[in-house]
Amino acid sequence: MNLIQDFLLAAQDHPERRAIIDRSGVVISYGDLDKRSARLAASFASKGIGRGDRVLVGEFPGLGLYAGLAALWRLGAVAVFPEPAMGLAGFRHAAAVTEPVALLASWKIGLLARMLPETRRVPIRLSPDADGSNSGDGCEPRDPSEPALISFTSGSTGAPKTIVRTHGLMRAQHSALAPLIASDRGEETDIVAFPAFVLTCIGHGSTAVMPTWNLKRHDKMPAAEVVRLAEQTGATRLLVPPVAVDRLIGAPLPGSVHRVMTGGGPLYPDVARRFLSGQPGKGLTVVYGSTEAEPVSFSRLEDLSEQDWEASAGGKGLPVGKPVKEAALKFIDDEILVSGPHVNRGYLDPSRDKETKLVDGATVWHRTGDAGQLDDDGRLWLLGRKEAASNGLFAFSLETAARLWPGVTGAAFAVERSGTPVLFLSGDAQKQSLWRERAKDLGSFDLEVVAQIPMDRRHRSKPDTKQLLSRYRSVG
Repeated sequence: MNLIQDFLLAAQDHPERRAIIDRSGVVISYGDLDKRSARLAASFASKGIGRGDRVLVGEFPGLGLYAGLAALWRLGAVAVFPEPAMGLAGFRHAAAVTEPVALLASWKIGLLARMLPETRRVPIRLSPDADGSNSGDGCEPRDPSEPALISFTSGSTGAPKTIVRTHGLMRAQHSALAPLIASDRGEETDIVAFPAFVLTCIGHGSTAVMPTWNLKRHDKMPAAEVVRLAEQTGATRLLVPPVAVDRLIGAPLPGSVHRVMTGGGPLYPDVARRFLSGQPGKGLTVVYGSTEAEPVSFSRLEDLSEQDWEASAGGKGLPVGKPVKEAALKFIDDEILVSGPHVNRGYLDPSRDKETKLVDGATVWHRTGDAGQLDDDGRLWLLGRKEAASNGLFAFSLETAARLWPGVTGAAFAVERSGTPVLFLSGDAQKQSLWRERAKDLGSFDLEVVAQIPMDRRHRSKPDTKQLLSRYRSVG
């Protein structure tokens, strides 16, 4: 097996179909992407790249990146992906931890790499624009247990962990995502704001469109630019983080778009309902998962009942649907644990396994760190990070309720090291007396009114509670 065999089959079945449209509007077909990756593979092989070789990737999302990845996997090499949210520090960390034999990078990043101590001694340099003289048309078969990709957690809850994804694991993830990405509506064209999901989309035969806005600042994404891009490309679906859903409220999305899919952070009920009411006839899907387990579940929010929405706003949590059939779930003290063929079984450094892995015979359970519960219909409701809970108070329960109060524009719940729970609110400070009255009905905690709720660097969709605690509270 090889994880790119689905893409290669798609290239055989419809070589003329658009595979990727990059941010400058350049289009490459499935057939041409297949040929380009084969030529790159020949070039890489001529430089000695082969089975099991680790190659650090320093290339921005675009045609060169995805052709280069396909080329590496044709040869059985292992792509090393730095964590984007960590910036240059993540690039240096990836090089130091994995000790790659080669660097696949544009000339600009290649030049930068020559000045960094972790990368200047990488012996082999590969270009995404190389052109091999002898191109094959297949790929090396691999055992499912062989590594294909090394990536990293963001480090938002501690030091980044190094995750090794095998060919078998990534194929299992591909299968688990099939009910979400595969379509019975015919050819789909997806605007994909999650670079890793481009591989999933083209593996399922759709067209992946690169966003034209700054992927590091989804919170500043111009809705008009998304509308224009959707009209130009004939986009049928949008894969964007929750903050982008918020910015699309009321935007005149073209009729070709029938669904928006989101994940990577909480999608609060007030945002989801405003989006759905302003986009009649369009669906909204929320996906729940983590770097180690993608996906766990997903929910088509337009199918929720009025009672479901009221339950969510009343503190039941965020509805994220039934677990995918590949995922087994169990709960320990409210924490969600997941296992399955698409769930990472361990880290590059085995000493990190004890933090998030629970071994039960042949089964490895991944501790998500999230608290949740299943309802009578088998649907999963998220309550928030378990470490951020206090005396039965959970982040999503409080935040969803508070966001509905008059004048509130943002909410974040956190717990100080001393154990004091704090609800941070932003908005019209003149209404804080009302907020404090409402807060008494939710439990015992401190209420802190702030100018703005800072968000995480990765997708700008999760409240940055560490920054809030350090900025506004004496105890972090």
